Amino acid sequence: MKKLFLNRQSFRRKKYKKKKLKKHANQQRTQLNSYCNNKVKRIDLETLAKICCVLDCRIEDIMEYVR
Repeated sequence: MKKLFLNRQSFRRKKYKKKKLKKHANQQRTQLNSYCNNKVKRIDLETLAKICCVLDCRIEDIMEYVR
């Protein structure tokens, strides 16, 4: 099974907690939890762009692809 999920290590490196990221990226906590727990059915590029903008990183810094 292939998996694509948010890498929590990137939050820690930037000293961000989900609550702070939720506020700055203007996202719902349940949506961020879905990404972190690999429960997302359809990945929203706008959401990923907001997260990357807040964390000042690239998508490959926060996403991990596992085969």
